[in-house]
This record gives sequence, structure tokens and C-alpha cells, in this order.
Amino acid sequence: MSERTTSTTGAPTVSTETVEHVVRARLSSSLGGRRGIVEGALPTVGFTLAYVLTHELRTALILSVSLAVVLLVLRIVARQPVQFVVNSLVGIGVAALFASRSGRAEDVFLPGIIYNAVYAVVMTLSVVLRWPVVGLMIGSVTGDVTAWRNDPAIVRLCSKLTWILAAPCAIRVAVQYPLYLAGQVGWLGASKIALGWPLQVASLSLMAYLLARGHTPMQVPAASPEAVAAAEAAAEADHVDTDERVQNG
Repeated sequence: MSERTTSTTGAPTVSTETVEHVVRARLSSSLGGRRGIVEGALPTVGFTLAYVLTHELRTALILSVSLAVVLLVLRIVARQPVQFVVNSLVGIGVAALFASRSGRAEDVFLPGIIYNAVYAVVMTLSVVLRWPVVGLMIGSVTGDVTAWRNDPAIVRLCSKLTWILAAPCAIRVAVQYPLYLAGQVGWLGASKIALGWPLQVASLSLMAYLLARGHTPMQVPAASPEAVAAAEAAAEADHVDTDERVQNG
């Protein structure tokens, strides 16, 4: 939990929680751990192996979707979060729709290529416009989407981290799109796996290195004059629980 210092009026000023700590926590929760990574890769592995061995698009799609469904059922039976399996199942469903409509196995990988291209472009634009995506993550924690932009150190850090997040997406597109155009299904599957979690782990390791070196304080926006006045009024009305009323006011 973060701790905040307060002024005599009860207005929050600066949190002892650092930007680096917040980003590390958010990234950790978004990955789903080793199991989430494996669950995301298995359907792709199943599709690629099945198609390379049988050259039957329908068989490969059925196996891929079946693997995702089995993983989902296992999560439900174990009463564990299903977020990452559902994400994988949705991705496989969209990929299967693309391939089944065109009849081309390589189209299974087209949604992923499009997704990574859009992701890379959006992140790049966010940095160019000085609204890096990681900064918006910080804003969601402080409760003020724009306050972090007042601190040049936070903007620079968030820009670096956003570039690192965008890099794997750009690399995947650069490698996979030519393979897609050439119809190299086997190599597409291999590249999707190789450039999936290994590349992501490398990216996050670099981010962890940068985050471990820094201690950028989290700036929390001060309360508005109206909020301060309300807090003071509440404190005068009830001296028994002054601190709690001031913080909530």
C-alpha cells in the first residue's frame, strides 16, 4: 500500500510509493505468471504442429480451439482466474474465423500481426505526443490522468518504458509479415512462439533493470480549495475522528 503525506489541511501531496514500484506491480499482474504464458502459447503450438503434420486446416483449427477450451475448463474446475485463458480463447476464435473464411492457414496469424502493428503504432504515437502509455498507467494509480505530465522525470521514464513495450510488437511485425506474405505457416508458428513470451521476458527484464535503478517519487495531486474547505468543516464538526474525516473530505 502506498503512504501519503498530508498538509495541515489534510490535502495529499506526495506518496512514498515510487513510479518504479507501481509499474512493476502493474506489469506483474498483467502477465499472469508462468502458467498464463504457457496457456497463451499452447493453442498456437497445437495449431502449428497439427497443420505441419496433416496440412488440414480444419483439423489444426479444431485442435487449437479444443486446447484453449480444455485450459479454460481446468481453470474453472480449480476455481482459478480465467482471464488469461479467455483472452487466449478469444484470440484463437478470431484467428480461426479469419482462416476459415479465407481457407488459408496463414490467415490464422493475420490477427496477431495486425494487433501487434496497431499496438506498436499507438505506443509510438503516445511517446511522440508526450502521452506515453505507461504514464497513463501511473495516472490511473494517482487518480489524476494528467498530473504526472508536470514532472519531466516521470515523463522521461514513462517514455523509455513505453518504447521498450513497443519494441517487441514492431519486431514481431517485421519478422512475421514477410512470412505471412510467403505463406510460410510452419515458420509463422515457430516465429510466433519464439517471438512471444521469450521476447516479452527479454523486454520486461530490460524494464526491470531500468526500474530497479530508479526511485522516482509518485506525485499525488493536491486537493482542490473546495475539498480543503470541506475537510476543515468536517474536522471542526467532529473532533473524535478528525484524521479520517479530513482524509475522506
